[in-house]
Amino acid sequence: MANKFNAGDGRTRSHVSIFIVAGLCCFFYLLGAWQRSGFGKGDSIALEMTKSGENCNVLPNLNFETHHGGEAGIIDDSDSKATVYKPCHQRYTDYTPCQDQGRAMTFPRDNMIYRERHCPPQAEKLRCLIPAPEGYVTPFPWPKSRDYVPYANAPYKSLTVEKAIQNWIQYEGNVFRFPGGGTQFPQGADKYIDELASVIPIDNGTVRTALDTGCGVASWGAYLWKKNVIAMSFAPRDSHEAQVQFALERGVPAVIGVLGSIKMPYPSRAFDMAHCSRCLIPWGINDGLYMKEVDRVLRPGGYWVLSGPPINWKTNYKAWQRPLEDLKEEQRKIEDAAKLLCWEKRSEKGEIAVWQKTMDSDACLAKQESAGTTFCQSEDSDNVWYKKMEQCITPNKNANSEEIKPFPERLHAVPPRIISGSVSGVSAEAFLEDDKQWKKHVNAYRKAIPILDSGRYRNIMDMNAGFGGFAAALQSPKLWVMNVVPTIAKKNTLGVVYERGLVGIYHDWCEAFSTYPRTYDLIHANGVFSLYKDKCDFEDILLEMDRILRPEGAVIFRDEVDVLVKVKRMIGGMRWDSKMIDHEDGPLVPEKVLVAVKQYWVGNSTSSQ
Repeated sequence: MANKFNAGDGRTRSHVSIFIVAGLCCFFYLLGAWQRSGFGKGDSIALEMTKSGENCNVLPNLNFETHHGGEAGIIDDSDSKATVYKPCHQRYTDYTPCQDQGRAMTFPRDNMIYRERHCPPQAEKLRCLIPAPEGYVTPFPWPKSRDYVPYANAPYKSLTVEKAIQNWIQYEGNVFRFPGGGTQFPQGADKYIDELASVIPIDNGTVRTALDTGCGVASWGAYLWKKNVIAMSFAPRDSHEAQVQFALERGVPAVIGVLGSIKMPYPSRAFDMAHCSRCLIPWGINDGLYMKEVDRVLRPGGYWVLSGPPINWKTNYKAWQRPLEDLKEEQRKIEDAAKLLCWEKRSEKGEIAVWQKTMDSDACLAKQESAGTTFCQSEDSDNVWYKKMEQCITPNKNANSEEIKPFPERLHAVPPRIISGSVSGVSAEAFLEDDKQWKKHVNAYRKAIPILDSGRYRNIMDMNAGFGGFAAALQSPKLWVMNVVPTIAKKNTLGVVYERGLVGIYHDWCEAFSTYPRTYDLIHANGVFSLYKDKCDFEDILLEMDRILRPEGAVIFRDEVDVLVKVKRMIGGMRWDSKMIDHEDGPLVPEKVLVAVKQYWVGNSTSSQ
């Protein structure tokens, strides 16, 4: 009996041993998976989110609503302490590093060189947080923001006096009101746009992307929005203080920029329409140099609108207080340049003239060759970052085959540059797969930030836009996206972004962006820090993001977990609250998402207010 009992006991212990070994194997397998997921790198928030069950992608501790005050809980789970960045002096409230007025005045005034980008050297960059002005509040939601801007956000009254009779802007109590007028449309932008629509197919989706040169407060772009046309507006930082800042406070796409000696930071054949309403650009000088640059960015079949001097000079030369002969010669030069570019004048009525760029690029090319035209020799007409304008015409190679669908059909259709093979190594199938993936990513973002496309975020930036999939998946009349294609990106895709009916710009994130502080509600940074890992300091990029992000604005980082752990530690010293969440495909994917919200504070506050 004893032997029998001992044998059974041995078998029992054997079974237990097998069970323990199997259990240990499972434990170490799960531990290894946990470590490979990135959570073994000290991020307890990511672990907490994994444990929270089916609602793991909801961020209950991050508050995305606006408050303009009140303490916000700081979430910083990193083991090492972050560098704490102090507020800059209040004189930097509207600091634009690459368009600093003091630095600008040290450069030549010829060809507006002094109004171009001139960024500070590394040693002169600020290492502090740009403060919001006292009384700063979140802008009104669209469409109210089109007509009203809180005075505290941009407290500059000079335009209300200088442009009083032109109906640009009025000061009423604690807000600025924008009646929709302009120098060339004192009756209102709506009526002006209706006049253009009698010549240009603005209403049917044929014209979707527009360029407004010398935009003022961007009322033209603001009122085009109801026509489903998105305008990229630019103007210099000059005596018209804060005009681009007003545009962005209104919720209209705009950047600080000028037609000077450098090419515009846009791809060739990007815009369906370009516009100048008394923009003071000398179009006729240098054999139409600036018109040639507009021709580069205007797609075949696109329209150029010029309103104001010298159009209708015979009637208006006295009112403009300019010599009749000067105006006559100016218009002659414009007409000659337009003919050389194969632009056909479609209309001249009152002070508005409209030209259309030919669709027959081959015939135009033959005509230009017979006239002895000088063509630009660059093999890549989209390589424009800090490149000087040249006295040459950009040939529209393969342009005849580029048939762009009307909007919104073009948003998810395969763009012509992909079909023609202009983007090396990218097939139609790869583009469609990218589009599908971004719909999936954005759906995951909506779960994490339920108010993502509710109208809370109007001005949105994608710092590494690729094909524009993020913007396309978010598309809504309540918001717009500035699609930035980094100059060091592996593929130049900005032309594809425009062919989808979206807008964007080239930029190098080692430098400051051409905008005022606090002009974006939400920033999306997909792979940005991996891209710039060996190019410039993360600190410079994060401080620039803080400069352009509104108080209580949000940031979505998507990157490798090692990179995000470093980023998370750094923003812990920038008055941002943050939370790490898994990739939508689960914790085993090494790519993670970090969501952050900038706290509300103003002036030289040493703590959030």
